[in-house]
Amino acid sequence: MKRISAAVAITAVGALAISGCAAGGGDEGDDSGLVEGSSITAAWNQAFYSMNGNTSFGNATANNNINYLVLDGFNFYNNTPELEQNTSFGSYELISEDPLTVSYTINEGVNWSDGTPIDAADLMLYWAAESRALDTPDFDPAEFTDPDTGEFTPEYPTDVVYFDSGATPTSGLGLVSEMPEIGEDGRSVVITYDQPFVDWELTFATIGEMLPAHIVAKKALDIEDNEEAKQALLDAIAEEDAAALAPISSFWNSGFNFTEMPEDLELVTASGPYMISDYVADQFVTLTANPEYSGDHTPNIEEITIRFIPDPLAAVQALENGEVDIIQPQATADITTALDGIDGITVDTSLGGTYEHVDLQFDSGKNPENIFSNPQVREAFMKVIPRQRIVDELIKPIIGDSAIVRNSQIFVPGAEGYDESVEANGSDAYADVDIEGAKALLASSGVTDTSVCILYASNNPRRVNEFALIQESAAQAGFNVTDCGSTDWGGLLGTPGAYDASLFGWQSTSLGVTNSLPTFETGGINNLNFYTSETVDSIIEQLNVEFDEQAKIDLQVELDTALWSDFYGVTIFQFPEVTAISDRVTNVTSSILAPTVFWNAWDWEVTEAPAEEG
Repeated sequence: MKRISAAVAITAVGALAISGCAAGGGDEGDDSGLVEGSSITAAWNQAFYSMNGNTSFGNATANNNINYLVLDGFNFYNNTPELEQNTSFGSYELISEDPLTVSYTINEGVNWSDGTPIDAADLMLYWAAESRALDTPDFDPAEFTDPDTGEFTPEYPTDVVYFDSGATPTSGLGLVSEMPEIGEDGRSVVITYDQPFVDWELTFATIGEMLPAHIVAKKALDIEDNEEAKQALLDAIAEEDAAALAPISSFWNSGFNFTEMPEDLELVTASGPYMISDYVADQFVTLTANPEYSGDHTPNIEEITIRFIPDPLAAVQALENGEVDIIQPQATADITTALDGIDGITVDTSLGGTYEHVDLQFDSGKNPENIFSNPQVREAFMKVIPRQRIVDELIKPIIGDSAIVRNSQIFVPGAEGYDESVEANGSDAYADVDIEGAKALLASSGVTDTSVCILYASNNPRRVNEFALIQESAAQAGFNVTDCGSTDWGGLLGTPGAYDASLFGWQSTSLGVTNSLPTFETGGINNLNFYTSETVDSIIEQLNVEFDEQAKIDLQVELDTALWSDFYGVTIFQFPEVTAISDRVTNVTSSILAPTVFWNAWDWEVTEAPAEEG
């Protein structure tokens, strides 16, 4: 769900000083390049379930691929990758370094898909949600989270202000505790940080994130008029009115979660080049060009359908049959072979920006004894995970000997600092399976219930195979590994009582040095295993304000070492990425960062004219 390297933000996957130019795309107006009636179909391995990718529930690649195309913002990464300012949406300016002060301005004439102007109300809602500065102190939503779905239960209190963004007071907009100043134009805000923050440029309303304030307020406060709703929201924030902010935060948390086309079409109000126009549960989402969009990313293709195909071989078959035009399936040993036999496609195989890992639940696990609260048990379990065997049997057949075990929680293999960190972090203790060592640790731990239920994507063949290999190895040391696999695994991540360990991938979404840190800091949005460490939190606080490049690497090495020393869990491999594209569509390239192949969907073009009615 949201969120790796010598610095990359990450998002859970089935498997969150810069250039100022905008990416390519069509021109505005009649010369936009949009071909009426044009359509293509892409495939993804997991179904969409939330238009709010900034909550602990909704922060998943399956959601954010689509949110990236329907929600506009101030900047985005191209496939170099480099951060680009989206100047056709708005602009931002560093006003002061001490205190760190930044202004954000929405361009005049930029509207939501219902014609409502995007303005300061949207910016203020974003600040309130992503800073949590107005939250009810000390509220813990854990007891109101359904262990079967990961969503909040009907018993969730109606009188608390709680934005489920995972913001903490030590990083990002969590450092903006002072209420922003709204500009006289009504389209701008000035935010001031409590302390310096090295990645300030990545914290505010990047593409794919900002939700419509007028829709949130209308639904939360039962107001019909768009402008009245926006003003009510602005008043609630300005007055810190908990009675109004409670339903506003509740709707922001859950109101945009849906698994089929909502009856209330206001919930798909968009600001990006596309808008959701159809959604059939577990089958597909259709995106249609947004007629109100006026930015530089005007699309060439009128309609993009994203089909959900969990089985990678089924995705290949759909491509061969002409049912889909673009696939980027979870790679398995059979995929590249199957693609070799298909004419009329282009295939790219490389290492991607996602890494596989196993996390252990430090608290609120499914096991009645909360088994992984015990460090000896955590260490024992890490010793039985057959990392090398998983790579040899499941990954090398795809990309050959370039497939290696990843030995860092922080650095991508090959990145500056990786080798230094691996030498120091202690990961070598888990290079090989150590059954006898695990047995000894388990025996001395004092635990009586050795059951470990692992959450993973049960409809992902590679994950099914990984689970089986882990289960077999762990049994030899005395662990009773049980199956918590689910097709709804993404929404269950971080849910108390739902599982004891999780097997999934973190996908890079940025190059910011701090953006992987919410995975490890206490209370961070990606801290899904209830991990807490004063040492780690201290290192993260230092990283947040460190601008020297070598010092940043040194601190990340220190952080990596602390995580392995705490028996946080194990990394396994960097994902092989296979992208296959039909010759029917052009201008499709992939990025190592999320949203990978969708990063420039507005540039895609069909090579065949749509059929005309006769």
